[in-house]
Amino acid sequence: MQPEIQRAEHADVGGVARLFDAYRMFYGQPSNLELARNFIAERIRNDESVIFYARDTAESYIGFTQLYPVFSSISAHRSWILNDLYVAESARDRGVGRMLMNRAREHAIATGATGVSLETAKTNAGAQRLYESLGYARDDEFYSYFLDLSEG
Repeated sequence: MQPEIQRAEHADVGGVARLFDAYRMFYGQPSNLELARNFIAERIRNDESVIFYARDTAESYIGFTQLYPVFSSISAHRSWILNDLYVAESARDRGVGRMLMNRAREHAIATGATGVSLETAKTNAGAQRLYESLGYARDDEFYSYFLDLSEG
């Protein structure tokens, strides 16, 4: 049976936060479930992001994706940044990531967005294969810059 994909609400904070904590650990951050819970709860409470999660038949949370809205001055339209995608190790290679990505695409279409953007580590070949198989094109035209303000 296929996993269920739903939009996260306040009742889902605990399940999504455990996945979010694992996602952060995947990217080298220390586990901090309280931080994860607070961050996810605040995004949902303030309607600052859209989170979709996958739940299996045992009602376990097995994956999530988080989207943030952004607006383009050039096109004068909304698009979405797919900021987070994570599937629990036990649920990988079962199509869960693809299902979450497709749900994000459906949401973008339903909200009249012009597209969905994302970034991934250069070493994350598995994710790159998934994104490219879904029609995402690697941007070779623009460089990405970041100003780190966290250290003084």
